[in-house]
Amino acid sequence: MPSTMFDKIWDRHVIADLGEGWSLLYLDRILVHDLSGGRAMAELAEAGRHVAEPRKVFATPDHAVSTLPGRTAATYPKGERLLKSLRERCAAEGVRMFDLNQPGNGIVHVIAPELAIVLPGLTLACGDSHTCTNGGVGAMAFGIGASELGHALATQTLPQRRPGTFRIRFEGTRPLGVTAKDMILAAIGRFGAAAGTGMAMEYAGSAVQALSMEERLTLCNLSIEMGAKVGMVAPDETTFAYLAGREFAPKGAAWDAALRDWRALPSDPGARFTRDEVIAMEDIAPQITWGTSPEQVAAVTGHVPNLSEAPNEGKRAAWEAALDYMGLQPGQKLEGTRVDWVFIGSCTNSRLSDLRAAADVLKGRHKADHVTAWVVPGSETVKAEAEAEGLHLRFQEAGFEWREPGCALCVAANGEAVPDGARCVSTSNRNFVGRQGTGARTHLASPAMAAAAALAGAIVDVRSF
Repeated sequence: MPSTMFDKIWDRHVIADLGEGWSLLYLDRILVHDLSGGRAMAELAEAGRHVAEPRKVFATPDHAVSTLPGRTAATYPKGERLLKSLRERCAAEGVRMFDLNQPGNGIVHVIAPELAIVLPGLTLACGDSHTCTNGGVGAMAFGIGASELGHALATQTLPQRRPGTFRIRFEGTRPLGVTAKDMILAAIGRFGAAAGTGMAMEYAGSAVQALSMEERLTLCNLSIEMGAKVGMVAPDETTFAYLAGREFAPKGAAWDAALRDWRALPSDPGARFTRDEVIAMEDIAPQITWGTSPEQVAAVTGHVPNLSEAPNEGKRAAWEAALDYMGLQPGQKLEGTRVDWVFIGSCTNSRLSDLRAAADVLKGRHKADHVTAWVVPGSETVKAEAEAEGLHLRFQEAGFEWREPGCALCVAANGEAVPDGARCVSTSNRNFVGRQGTGARTHLASPAMAAAAALAGAIVDVRSF
């Protein structure tokens, strides 16, 4: 019987049937970060327990560390305590940690594929909702809560209820100015933020096959914004070329054996999904959110919807509250809306290709005087590679601040925040109320769109640059 990629990976990781649809899964990798990793391991120690398989656990500080150039652990004192705890517990448990300002450090979902910690067919868990990013290489990656993280660390397993499967096929040629970020925002806008609740997403189709590895990571990153458990793209030659030679990738005969296994992972022809949808690429234009949920999104040439267009009273109330928070009017044209801040970074869009795309828009030009603009590389590797290409100079010449790796303005957990009432075009993944700081107004967009907004000082169609 034809199987989906999800079913193949799930079935090979089941340790026990727990009944009522629940299974106990073996975890191949666990990722921890400064916000919850140290605490989870400390609680284990207090209970007289230890990390079950430390060689399969990897740590990095990212959420609560400053991204100020020249930073130290003490630059953000509240984060220093978390970092100290992570360092101590990793040393005690024998967990590999990529510490601040060292090679390999960066945002947890940037470094895992970058170092080939995550590989096709593996299961992975991390105490962070955007762990689904790692499915871009063909892995099954779960974002879990604090209590689940403790269980995972102590047992190297994870109890999960088998989810339904939801495939979205993007078919056709990518239009000018459309990125992976636009594709997934368009999907969330069309199907809704709850469309994938509790499900396993698979992204497929000719347009997905044409995406680079880094673009596939961006696509999977926002799976959680449809409520999904995981997001996945089938591994192929693009995946293999990306992983080959990276630090934790198999080598020699082990690589050849891995390739044979990975090539059998994609969903079989005729495999059945719980839900199967197709999006024509010709229907997608550069996207930008107007509200406080990723589903509140429109083409940049579009308008904020009128409340009379809401499909039901619940949506109408949500739209009205979102517009009030965002300081926008029903029916308002999006283009031309003044912007105060621009943030290029996060586990969604902080990779080298993202920085190249933004730098290409900025080349030879300068941001608007009233805009504060930051670019935060996703890892020390991204930062070094970008600097080797001179991208940092292009950003600085355009008036951007070139920062150190970290989550920064995506979640504002490190003391860095967009001021109250300021409007920010951000390449991150959430535009929730207060996400980038109390009262901050966030518009999600691609790196190229964010760069264009910085130049114009307003929301603008990148295709006009």
